[in-house]
Amino acid sequence: MSGIFDRNNQDSALFIGGSRVSGQEVRSQNVMAAQSIANVIKTSLGPVGLDKMLVDDVGEVTISNDGATILQLLEVEHPAGKILVKLAQQQDTEVGDGTTSVVIIAAELLRRANELIKSHIHPATVIAGYRLACKEANRFIADQMAQRVEKLGTEALVNVAMTTISSKILGTYGTFFAQMAVDALQAVRTQDARGKARYPVAAVNVLKVKGASARESSYFTGYALYRPFTGAAMKRAVTNPKIAVIDFDITKTRMKLGVNIVIDNPESLEAIRKREADISTERVRLLLDAGVTAVFSTRGIDDMYVKMFAEAGAVTVTRVPKDDARRIARGCGA
Repeated sequence: MSGIFDRNNQDSALFIGGSRVSGQEVRSQNVMAAQSIANVIKTSLGPVGLDKMLVDDVGEVTISNDGATILQLLEVEHPAGKILVKLAQQQDTEVGDGTTSVVIIAAELLRRANELIKSHIHPATVIAGYRLACKEANRFIADQMAQRVEKLGTEALVNVAMTTISSKILGTYGTFFAQMAVDALQAVRTQDARGKARYPVAAVNVLKVKGASARESSYFTGYALYRPFTGAAMKRAVTNPKIAVIDFDITKTRMKLGVNIVIDNPESLEAIRKREADISTERVRLLLDAGVTAVFSTRGIDDMYVKMFAEAGAVTVTRVPKDDARRIARGCGA
């Protein structure tokens, strides 16, 4: 038994039954795995790329020419192959387009690097050369090819959006949604401290309504929220509202957990119950006295307080997601 723990044994770290591969052999295996994945999605690149049909274990069929979608459905086990899959997913998350291109380029760079290493060039030298080439490419693009969005014009921006949408499920509605996307991003244009234009994609809210067709989609300046008014007697529209966004519920106030009250007089019990209701009533009156005509709450509002708002001509919306509440507060200064 002492022999398997001998330091001179080459496989001492893998004596359970594994094998060690290193050097040029493992590099060739990694490049082969990357090339195999690139070959799978290579034919789906471009406007005339072919669609791929993928069938999973339960028989569900997926047809797509989007690189990230195809790689996500593939069962990749090789470590180098998994890196390319994550690369495509990251590209889809950050940019939304070019998922197939980054995989093909990465696989080709690995193949060229492997050929250089076979020519007895040290891997560190190849890496340094790639980094230098990346810097020079970025500098060339910034100096010779890049143009400001303001100079492109709306038509060029729509064409860029159509190129991105063409590989998605909305490709058949390319012009319709491309124009909508350009209008939405131009509507949220801001400037940073240096005066540079910024187009925050997160500022555009996408509201999904089931049952309608894609052609019925519309864009408008403002904020849409798929939540009903809490009272049927409330107004359907409020002109020039004063909005309040609250992060607490307007219900009968109850004692906090662990607080006990000992009462000897039954009349005191009724007074406590009345005070519990009056605390929230005072909150409602403070909001109404401030001129609030629209209340968005991330929590609930009891019916008795909803009635108070309705009688005062105000509208209330409850259970608003916190992300939507933050956007409403940021957009209207609530």
